[in-house]
Amino acid sequence: MSRKRTWFVVILLISSILLQACGDSTPTTASTSATTAASGAAATTAAGGAAATTAAGGAATTAAAAASSGATLPNGVTLPADAAPADQQVYLYHYDSTSDFTTIDFFESVYKRGGAISDILSDSLVRLDKNFKVQPGAATKWSVDSTGLVWTFQLDPKLVWTDGTPVTADDYVATFRYGADPKHAWDFTWFFGGVIKNWDEAVAGKVALDQLGVTAVDANTLSVTTVSPAPYLPAMMLYSNPFQKKSLEAKGGLYNSNPATSVSSGPFVLKEWTKGTRLVYEANPKYGGTNKPFIQKIIVIGAAPSTDFASYQANEIDFVVGSNLSPADNQIILSDPKLQKESHPQPNDFRTDYFFFDTKNPPFNNIKVRQAISHVVDRDALIQQIIKPTQGIPAYSFLMPGFPASNSAGLKSIQNYDLAVAKRLMAEAGFPDGKGFPKVTLWLRNEAPVRQAVAQAIAASIKQNLGIEVEVSNKENKTFTDAMNAKPTQITFGMVSYGMDFLDPYNMLSVWLGGGRHNWNNDTFDGMVKKAASFTGDPAQRVQMFQEAEKLLVTEVPGVFIYHRYQSDLYKPYLKGTELEADANGVAAIHWPGYSTYNNVIGSMYISKDVASFNRKIPK
Repeated sequence: MSRKRTWFVVILLISSILLQACGDSTPTTASTSATTAASGAAATTAAGGAAATTAAGGAATTAAAAASSGATLPNGVTLPADAAPADQQVYLYHYDSTSDFTTIDFFESVYKRGGAISDILSDSLVRLDKNFKVQPGAATKWSVDSTGLVWTFQLDPKLVWTDGTPVTADDYVATFRYGADPKHAWDFTWFFGGVIKNWDEAVAGKVALDQLGVTAVDANTLSVTTVSPAPYLPAMMLYSNPFQKKSLEAKGGLYNSNPATSVSSGPFVLKEWTKGTRLVYEANPKYGGTNKPFIQKIIVIGAAPSTDFASYQANEIDFVVGSNLSPADNQIILSDPKLQKESHPQPNDFRTDYFFFDTKNPPFNNIKVRQAISHVVDRDALIQQIIKPTQGIPAYSFLMPGFPASNSAGLKSIQNYDLAVAKRLMAEAGFPDGKGFPKVTLWLRNEAPVRQAVAQAIAASIKQNLGIEVEVSNKENKTFTDAMNAKPTQITFGMVSYGMDFLDPYNMLSVWLGGGRHNWNNDTFDGMVKKAASFTGDPAQRVQMFQEAEKLLVTEVPGVFIYHRYQSDLYKPYLKGTELEADANGVAAIHWPGYSTYNNVIGSMYISKDVASFNRKIPK
């Protein structure tokens, strides 16, 4: 079989898996009082009532899996019959000690949030199951009024903070106001921009924070008002885990960075944070929610990502994220039958790696220059030689195959590999063979070795075929992020990735809206995306609207799309749980977004008795 034919078959196989991973193409309505329509293939609705809540969360998993003769642990769970003893229910993980890590709270900072495991000290309004379906979290049910603008979330009255005070709607209101407060300058404000009423105006300091469209109806009822109909709003509320209002107002947004002042209403409490070394969490005995963990302790150890694989082989950690594995690591895994069984390929967050440009200033304000660069990227060769087919597939558009509204095959010809076209475009742009073109620096954001190799390979192709000198510079995370978010941008040419925050085309395509992450503005594109986002009619028509917008994006080339990640994580066979078993489409993995309150993994995963056959090293 020829190389191209073989690769075509690989793409078909992987694409088939990814297409299945999104589930049904029609949103499900569980009841008239609890409706979500995150997209044509987005999260289904969480139905109202305590029964639905219990079934969705860890409580049901606990009850179904618990051993009848097992002792009840301090946080109220009973270990499954095949579980290791309680003192072995310790999850060992690495975090990137080289990153700028200042908080574990989402609303304090998204890009400086770290520790690999975070977002476990309070419950967001919703969470995901392994099929990417939205389930109740802190909200037991939700509804939208007849205008499609006002959403009401009923909070679980059993949630309580570790200082004994109940979780109320006021905690959520205070948290969202903090996110929109211009004095806080939150690094994720763009996410709710144009969605929540008065969000943009509050961020700009044009209206008072009490005018924000997030209000408390009563102690257990939260109201969220949107600018226009937003059928995807409940899915967005995955990112709503609150601060405690009292602690936030008294101590500021970093109160959880110190175990002495940390307050939790979630499945875990912070017991230790030795800066630069490790974090330790323990199961919260006061947790009243529906995602109670079997794991009783989490130890997160600071280390460089390049050490993850060796530590995993030495039984020092239980999990390695696939993106931290080098090409050499993956080659070892492919040649070792035992490690192959511990490798779990999955689409993760449908992430795309791409180049971006400062399109408003020379030299990349010339569309022909951007188009030329898009045609010198040999994606097939990159996959085969560097990335490997188990880790990714070629990208010719932003939306990965399997993601709602993806049209990768239909857009392939726009940014395909074609050296003749690339050279002609550079000549037409006034830079034949690169003459007169300035040397440029390609910025990377603290990338792992495999993506550094990808960047170097493309830089070499640009030099060889277009005559442009490209220096690749792998920047520290904070330096890169601050420069990218600066207005105007401080990055002329960069490489970065983006994956979904919720399963809807609006989430992904909104990254390219004017005034957002990248220095590109196209009013036509903005209008098309926003119109499709608020469209509540035929889902198929909504998909087509998004596809037309993405075609404009690919054609204008504010970004060159390189590859879609297909992540193969490593984890030990003694990690068990229903959420780790095959999903409705046969994918057995710890699904995105990993071990956090954003999904049901916490209420499912445990350490089985199989751990006894490993020389596992649990730090004290």
